[in-house]
Amino acid sequence: MKQQEISKASVEELKTQTANLTEQLEKMKLTHAVSPLENPLTIRHTRRTIARLKTELTKREAQA
Repeated sequence: MKQQEISKASVEELKTQTANLTEQLEKMKLTHAVSPLENPLTIRHTRRTIARLKTELTKREAQA
């Protein structure tokens, strides 16, 4: 998810995306522990996307 898409999204969309990606990250971590993922960099990308979403949520709460 790109920064422009994150900026345009509503607060509710950001919260749902954060929840979905967090769940997906946990599943990827468990899968990777059992048998290596084909592309382990997806874990890093997912973690960073979650951080971007949380940063945007915090920024919007500070403005409100």
